[in-house]
Amino acid sequence: MDDERLSSESTMEINSQPASSTSDDIHRRWQGVVKRRSFLSGLGITAAALSAGALLPTESRAQARSSSGRLAHGDVALLQFALWAELVESDLWTQYAELGGVGPSGGGQAQADEEFQGFIGGNPAYNLALQNLDGDMPQYITDNTDDELSHAAFLTAFLRSKGEVPLDLTPFQRLPSSEATGARQIKRITNLMNLSVDLSWYTRYRSGQNPDLGAVFKGPFVIKNQPAIPLNDTDTPPSTNPSIPITGRDAQRIQAIANTAGFHFAFIEQGGASLYPTLAFKATDPTVLRILVSIGGVEIDHFGLWHDKGGNAVSQPLAGVVDPVTGLTFPDLNNPATELTQTNKILPEPCNFINKSLPRCSVIRPTSTQLGGAVATVEAFFADGMFIGQPDEFLELSMNLAVAADSVVRGF
Repeated sequence: MDDERLSSESTMEINSQPASSTSDDIHRRWQGVVKRRSFLSGLGITAAALSAGALLPTESRAQARSSSGRLAHGDVALLQFALWAELVESDLWTQYAELGGVGPSGGGQAQADEEFQGFIGGNPAYNLALQNLDGDMPQYITDNTDDELSHAAFLTAFLRSKGEVPLDLTPFQRLPSSEATGARQIKRITNLMNLSVDLSWYTRYRSGQNPDLGAVFKGPFVIKNQPAIPLNDTDTPPSTNPSIPITGRDAQRIQAIANTAGFHFAFIEQGGASLYPTLAFKATDPTVLRILVSIGGVEIDHFGLWHDKGGNAVSQPLAGVVDPVTGLTFPDLNNPATELTQTNKILPEPCNFINKSLPRCSVIRPTSTQLGGAVATVEAFFADGMFIGQPDEFLELSMNLAVAADSVVRGF
């Protein structure tokens, strides 16, 4: 596979696998939402496929600063969508931390003040399987969870300080939890038990081409309908010891689940790496710009971490693990190692940027509203399967917030 083959791919897929059924479902649900909301009737959503461009209304400069000293409507829309993303991330990362983070006995005094310290790291088999990817995985998961919780809490408080009512997703905490040891039996916003993980980022960041300039990418293999956390103790007994080499049904199953999580971590955080610059381009208030750039930098840091760890699932000695339930195989992407598969090439390859006539530059990509903005983020998260079980009202709320954020124009 080379850059030329990547750029010639004919379908703009949300997932790395054929995604027609997923896209059709999103489109069907969104069309039902549109029919119920008259204010969206002018958006021109008549195409057969859902696209970010079709959802965006005519841009207007409603971003002018308010004489009252409060934030302009556009800046509020940007922060509200950022809060949506952080609430979603907080929910999913808390689930990962409960099952695979640093447990109460493993964090020592340094972890004593973590607000979720009392209920993390509770699934021994999953914890061990994650440590096969990297011995520090539980600590990294704990820290990433802490980061997302802090982002959500800060954005909520900042909006309140400006006289705004922050987004509240509590009414959508309605999805069931895992039944495995370590998982609290509370309602969730996200579903991590049936994921179709987009792996296009893996080849995108190794390529010299840029999706913002028309390149299209497919991932190196397909993850479809796969759990990223253990489902229950029958399927994955907590006493399982997935020691290397990974052999036996139970060890293979829990390792495949942990490997899926490793790639899902990177998928989530590369989305944030693109989203925050896209939002920041639109901000008018200097403090809002500072918030978006500062939080966005942490999301980029997260992506770099998980990009590295995910690659350990598809290199020796873990390469070749097969999920005995779903049949998912984690190939050896170093056999043979190529420019687009080699697992230790984790830094963004210089790529076309702004204009193909300019020298290639190592950058975050995409950062266009169409491909990396709020609507694109909602599309990708729904296609990932994280919201399976949520009602149409959740899609409606998410899309309305996304459309509002993507429509903002910087008001100078």
